[in-house]
Amino acid sequence: MAAPVTLGGIVEQNITETGQILPESTSGELKRPQFGTRFLTDPRQVFQHNAWDNVEWTEEQEAAAKKKVQENSQPLPQEKQEDFDCRANEYWNEFYTIHENRFFKDRHWLFTEFPELAPQCRLNQDSCIGDHRAEDSESHGLEQSQGQSSEVTPLAPVDGDFPGSSAMFRILEVGCGVGNTVFPILKTNNDPGLFVYCCDFSSTAVELVKANSEYDPGRCYAFVHDLGDEGAIYPVPDASMGVIVLIFVLSALHPDKMQASISRLARLLKPGGVLLLRDYGRYDMAQLRFKKGRCLSDNFYVRGDGTRVYFFTQDELHDYFSEAGLEKVQNMVDRRLQVNRGKQLTMYRVWIQCKYRKPHTQPPETQE
Repeated sequence: MAAPVTLGGIVEQNITETGQILPESTSGELKRPQFGTRFLTDPRQVFQHNAWDNVEWTEEQEAAAKKKVQENSQPLPQEKQEDFDCRANEYWNEFYTIHENRFFKDRHWLFTEFPELAPQCRLNQDSCIGDHRAEDSESHGLEQSQGQSSEVTPLAPVDGDFPGSSAMFRILEVGCGVGNTVFPILKTNNDPGLFVYCCDFSSTAVELVKANSEYDPGRCYAFVHDLGDEGAIYPVPDASMGVIVLIFVLSALHPDKMQASISRLARLLKPGGVLLLRDYGRYDMAQLRFKKGRCLSDNFYVRGDGTRVYFFTQDELHDYFSEAGLEKVQNMVDRRLQVNRGKQLTMYRVWIQCKYRKPHTQPPETQE
């Protein structure tokens, strides 16, 4: 277990406002082991690697985190909160106008954590995704999920004329940003029956996806969509998706809109389809960095650029998915210790990863 460090404050110089770790030099770095297998057994070796898996917190760390959150939890006046809500689209468009496609790296770790995105690669995964799983600063490893399998079966034909209607394997990513999930999927999953849909709240982000040289309208359809708008209609019918992906996107939504949003997505899943989520967990370093005057409500904050973020517990997410009629395949916390060896800093990250499946037979109370 790593030695405790002061939580908050010490990492501001090497992490962006949205929680993105700035890369450090990797010169002379040894080849990394497979993610999910690097455990810190000797605290004296903490700076030997850039990250350590499944790091447990001490009681003192947990108490310090709770105290810091409580100290900075005085909510902003209601009129200011409403302003951030009304202008959310404006803030995200400005974010992508400034950063374009330079902010995040492609998430090649997805195929380690979510093999459902490229099921044909399971028997020969190394040849499908090569060594680039270690390139992403968001890369991480979790222990293999226990219990139910999340095997995704091919889709049955769906009536109707819509983009990708003839596909046999459909994936929808909600909150696609500039395509850091979509394009790795398209490059890795060469299934000729695959069709990928991707949407974002920001029209600027969607235009950047379409302008990418790897965007292929024959295999992908990008569109603008507000996940939190109950009146917004998806361009695909219910029960048509094999996989739906939510990567650090549900947390950007107002908590009051989360349940209805998940329920609408659940209707898009075919029986046996899975919803994959990875998002911020309670007391993540990014939460502890927020100062007074940034809290909107419990565990919900506004960043300096106007974008918002919520920090979840496992139980909250389980309740959302269960209420939507989905069954748990995986719901686990990834506590990672990330290290900046050049500055001798340690940074504790907390993420939650979920997989929930739509049952083949819906209970009577959830049938529509």
